[in-house]
Amino acid sequence: MKRVFITGASSGLGAALARRYAEQGATLGLVARRGDLLQELVAGLQHPERHRLYALDVNDHAALQAAALDFIGSRGGADIVIANAGISQGTLTEHAEDLEVFERIIATNVTATVATFAPFVAAMKRQAAAGSQACRLVGIASVAGIRGLPGAGAYSASKSAVISYCESLRVELRGSGVKVVTIAPGYIDTPMTRVNRYPMPFLMPASAFAERAVRAIEAGASYRVIPWQMGVVAKLLRLLPNWLYDIAFARAPHKARKP
Repeated sequence: MKRVFITGASSGLGAALARRYAEQGATLGLVARRGDLLQELVAGLQHPERHRLYALDVNDHAALQAAALDFIGSRGGADIVIANAGISQGTLTEHAEDLEVFERIIATNVTATVATFAPFVAAMKRQAAAGSQACRLVGIASVAGIRGLPGAGAYSASKSAVISYCESLRVELRGSGVKVVTIAPGYIDTPMTRVNRYPMPFLMPASAFAERAVRAIEAGASYRVIPWQMGVVAKLLRLLPNWLYDIAFARAPHKARKP
């Protein structure tokens, strides 16, 4: 029985991943700020008594560490840890008030990913040394981290940082029996994307994303864009020279700022 710890689990990608792993018979540790939504989610999962809920903000690193240690202690370890908690909001550098938003996005999307993984690394190394199957640390990035998007400087920067951080961690842990997997979603139908007022190519249901993500995690893929069509788009964008990218995206629609 797999032991899976997921942050940002109350809705969107996190909830879809929780449902998918529960269908496979896993025991879950689910983290989110909204405890009422966690309760609703678990009530609809198979074998709800197997799962542990942690209502906390991932920016409270002490509480997050306590939850991780409780899950490890109560379940005898962890096989998969998914740092999924994330927020998105439009930002413009010219507005001084957006600096606070920028800091909040970086803290939630990047620093909390590190804080999520940190309590598990030593335990996973011990599991691997004892002969258990390879464990997984999974960072949820985004295709928005491939190139900077106008009006989304904070979000693009945060997801680019997640990609680079997970790559560094992957190399650090090579040979330890702990594999690091980076998942970069494209447009997935979640509450986060439903506020977008512009076309979203290759929009995918969250359940379909979760199915593909779980397969990539099981395979130990180092990096996977889902859906694959967005992976092709991302590679093409990365190959564009800066001058051409700038022309193409200068008038791209912006994610809304909060007034």
